[in-house]
Amino acid sequence: MMITDIIKKTKAYFCLDCGKCTAICPVTRYNRSYSPRKLVIKTVNSPDGNTLSDERLWNCLSCMMCQLRCPSGIDYIEFTKLMRKDARESGFLGQSTHGNVFESLWKIMANTKINQNRLNWVTSDLKVSDNSEYLYFVGCLPYFDQFFSDLNAQIIKIAQSTVKILNFFGVEPKILKDECCCGHDLLWTGDLDGFKSLAEKNVKLLKDANVKYVITTCPEGLVTFRFDYPKFFGDLGIKFLHITEFISEKITSERIELKPLNKKVTYQDPCRLGRYLGIYQQPREVIGSIPGIEFKEMERSGRKSVCCGTSCWTNCDRYSKLMQMDRLKEAKSTGAELLLTACPKCLIHFSCAQKDENYPEENRIKVADLTTIFCEALGGI
Repeated sequence: MMITDIIKKTKAYFCLDCGKCTAICPVTRYNRSYSPRKLVIKTVNSPDGNTLSDERLWNCLSCMMCQLRCPSGIDYIEFTKLMRKDARESGFLGQSTHGNVFESLWKIMANTKINQNRLNWVTSDLKVSDNSEYLYFVGCLPYFDQFFSDLNAQIIKIAQSTVKILNFFGVEPKILKDECCCGHDLLWTGDLDGFKSLAEKNVKLLKDANVKYVITTCPEGLVTFRFDYPKFFGDLGIKFLHITEFISEKITSERIELKPLNKKVTYQDPCRLGRYLGIYQQPREVIGSIPGIEFKEMERSGRKSVCCGTSCWTNCDRYSKLMQMDRLKEAKSTGAELLLTACPKCLIHFSCAQKDENYPEENRIKVADLTTIFCEALGGI
């Protein structure tokens, strides 16, 4: 797409140069060289491609805070996505983290000639079925669990807890043995072809599965399924739900007994689950349903919640760590002993930040996925 077309599509030319986006941007707070406003103005004033080589294009977390504040209605999120696609095609990329391991993994997943071994986590006590109208899309959890095993974040426990919860409510979900990453990160780093290679494989698997509902524990996956897949492949005729939406609906309509946990907790709103999907209340309803839980809301919560510091395994730097440390400090300051989230990447990033040997002891706080805590309240089933 021509840069002039990107400017028109995203209404970038409406920029008032007011700076409200920059004032609210969590990246700018730590990295003064980055400014959403400056990137937009630079592009509008010089639509000849100079912005494509600007490394700051990759600093955006796509958290959407700026877009909610913009008085001109500029679609900065779409602007970033489209500009990154053009940048990639021109040979400019962000700094990939973890030695490009995830980029390699996505290519392996997309290869239809390679069969994955991704179901070892399905233990004998988990009831799954090949004839269910519900499908649990596990996504990248099995790989995250292996790659980040040093964090002791028990990532695969999210998947196991989800199946146990579904079983408790009478659902024996279908599990796909060869599903792959939804493609979210490739789409947001400008690799449209890579995204399509993953998505096309998933679309075929989902259609062949013949299910009515898909449950996911990944907000990024849910955004991709609800918004991006229909753009490229049309309506799949499937209702996609985050696990907290499923649980919230069940505890509202059914009377259940939960084990008291007696914990002080706070909650991190994931960017995709909150600002993109508007799912704020359901996770809090799930937390509030657990006896003994004392909920401590952070000052910056809901629409004002701050991102976990990095996105798409790209440009994780010292500014990301500063952002994570401040957010963890805010969580600890509530008096909570446990920080809950509903996104595996939030869990990984906050756990990783505290692994640093120089991390201040007084700000340490245990981090867990809400799914695992609710499962614990069910008695572990």
